[in-house]
Amino acid sequence: MPTDCIPFRATNYFSDFICDYLDEKPELKGLYHRFPTLENFKKQIEEKALSFTAEGRKILVEALKRQYTNLETSEVTAAHIESLTSDKTFTITTGHQLNLFTGPLYFLYKIISAINLSEELKRAYPEYNFVPIYWMASEDHDFEEINYFNFKGKKIRWNSQQKGAVGQFNTNGLHDVFEVVSAEFGTGKFAEQLKTWFKTAYLNHDNLADATRYLANKLFGSYGLVIIDADDSDLKRQFIPQMEKELLEQTAFQEVSKTNETLAELGLKIQVNPREINLFYIGDNLRERIVFEADQFKVLETDISWNKDELQKHLNDFPERFSPNVIMRPLYQEVILPNLCYIGGGGEMIYWLQLKSNFETQGIPFPMLLLRNSALIKTKKQAEKQGKLEISNEDLFLDRNTFINKRVRKISNIDIDFSEQIKHLEQQFEDLHKLAEITDKSFLGAVKAQEVKQLKGIKHLEKRLLKAQKRKLKDQIERCTDLQGQLFPNGSLQERNTNFSELYLEFGDALIPELKEVLKPLSGQFSIVTI
Repeated sequence: MPTDCIPFRATNYFSDFICDYLDEKPELKGLYHRFPTLENFKKQIEEKALSFTAEGRKILVEALKRQYTNLETSEVTAAHIESLTSDKTFTITTGHQLNLFTGPLYFLYKIISAINLSEELKRAYPEYNFVPIYWMASEDHDFEEINYFNFKGKKIRWNSQQKGAVGQFNTNGLHDVFEVVSAEFGTGKFAEQLKTWFKTAYLNHDNLADATRYLANKLFGSYGLVIIDADDSDLKRQFIPQMEKELLEQTAFQEVSKTNETLAELGLKIQVNPREINLFYIGDNLRERIVFEADQFKVLETDISWNKDELQKHLNDFPERFSPNVIMRPLYQEVILPNLCYIGGGGEMIYWLQLKSNFETQGIPFPMLLLRNSALIKTKKQAEKQGKLEISNEDLFLDRNTFINKRVRKISNIDIDFSEQIKHLEQQFEDLHKLAEITDKSFLGAVKAQEVKQLKGIKHLEKRLLKAQKRKLKDQIERCTDLQGQLFPNGSLQERNTNFSELYLEFGDALIPELKEVLKPLSGQFSIVTI
């Protein structure tokens, strides 16, 4: 299976912030603990081993076994769960929202990155065990972000009026979505498999968390993936000390605000801003912020309130009712897992890079941060068409106008690149400027005006000729833009738009194994894969 790679920066789809992190720019080194290289994992293992207790491992394993009670579990996943009781076992974690039918393709890339890194670490450090973890974002409440998936240009949506933590949403109403899905997937062996997965996941399970766990397990259980739902009373109880510190001392707000000031000084875009209290209160159809006002802790949009003593008692009695927001969720993860590395997308990496000082204040080791694998998947037919059209991989990533202009210049039998003429003209006017300077400086303004006029004229002429050639070469250009449109739906990266079902209909059961074979988590490159 042919695979090419290009630097993330060359794609123009990743921020300078994340590209600077990948380049290990010195000014960012204070924002992370260790850069994710194979060699650096040794010290991370040693540090995490000192901070994670046997009791924490016991509680984690018991919680996972409960969550897997009614799920068909592969031997390797069961062994991974059991191995977490050992102080020689560590986790590699990725997280994702509970998007309908997995959402965009990068859901696959995140999990494959975690699986492949776990296997690579096992080869490098055979005396230890490494377990790939998928952390379900079951406590998120932004339903509009997850209630659909894209299929061949159509948005398949689940409409529901439920509120609160999405993992607790019941699956009522998804039968209607299944009818739509069945019609869209069509017929055939692979279509029937997709329908079976959708039907069993969403019609045979009572809530969205259970449905998502079933589907992720079907796709990746054979590789030993362990899926965790942290919306769990026993797991939350492990997090009480950190939640209490957050409620009473507003630790995260103070620490992350300082880091944000540093980022602003560096001219870097801040991904998230902390609140004074970075915890929600959850219940039936409820997930609302906790605030401190007039010497009372209150839940917004409700009548719920406590004084300090009442709050501490309530937290200890019902820790499951307290839910971390985006600032505190990473800390929660690292408290309840013997984790070494978090794998996420560019946006996730940036907000993790805002959090290191809060981890230090809480006394929790900061994990290594790895940008997930990214890929562009082409069919053999698309790759052949690209070759015939003589389009480079780098050109595919250009924005539409730049792509078209470059193609016109490449295939035109007329040279429409006036850069040499412009350069020559600029040199002539530079000489005129020098002449005016030593003869009569009052002419400098006139020379500059003439320069602007003539440069504008030649650039306008170049645009007109380019436009004329576009019309003349319309058919050839359309073939090029059609291919780019197939690979970059809606002008965006394929992985951020396309659902895995489209590719599964094309490649079937070979899709995930082939991706697993070529995606290298520590490569630091964007992969271009032909299947």
